[in-house]
Amino acid sequence: MPTKKVLIILSDANSFRLKKPAGTGDESKTVEQPSGFFLMELAKPLQKLLDAGHEITFASPKGQEPVPDPNSESLAAFAGNFYERRRENELLERMKRENGFLRPRTLRSINDEELATFAGIFIPGGHAPLSDLGDDKELGRILRFFHKENKPTAAICHGPYALLSTKQAGDGSFAYEGYKITSWSDAEEKVMETMMGGEIEKVESSLRKEGAKMVTGAGEKIGQTTLDRELLTGGNPMAAAQLGDRFVRMISV
Repeated sequence: MPTKKVLIILSDANSFRLKKPAGTGDESKTVEQPSGFFLMELAKPLQKLLDAGHEITFASPKGQEPVPDPNSESLAAFAGNFYERRRENELLERMKRENGFLRPRTLRSINDEELATFAGIFIPGGHAPLSDLGDDKELGRILRFFHKENKPTAAICHGPYALLSTKQAGDGSFAYEGYKITSWSDAEEKVMETMMGGEIEKVESSLRKEGAKMVTGAGEKIGQTTLDRELLTGGNPMAAAQLGDRFVRMISV
């Protein structure tokens, strides 16, 4: 299989906004909840891309060092599998040593001529994309380029929120209107809201509002992925392995 270049987009954020309810006689307030990329959602597709021999470039809005979501590093996130967690952490340590993971490219530094050299683009989840990817004009430019060229584009969990950035570039429309998309669901987010004691921006509702055809239900909960034209999406960490396999097949055509 020939080596191809893949662009992985990361958030610069290490938190997201959580709106706390008002107490008696108090106004509601917004706090910053620690977050970052979700380890499993990045590592599993990344490993499959590397196993297939592809070249990875990491990029983010400002080129800052990405941080993991603390919840994604817990043993609970790996169902108690210590060895799986260690393998995925070791993979990222390798990326730090060999592949510029600590200093991603800035989105602005990647012009359209260079974008043409990439075979696909992938956006992992974690709540961090809610903070800086959905309204980033440079990311909107990049996603519109891949959309126009019909190049494989993949996003998982909260990653699909980044697709909203296409409204900040071009003609201001949502490039994926009418697409079938799977993301972290409103129902799943409401569980997180109960756990965290506050209100969180909803990925599913935000995309549906812009005209996406959201694919939800039992399949999303157990990790099924959705492919519509060049766009491949998944809803939660359980979809990471399948999304990685399908994405590798897409860029290998």
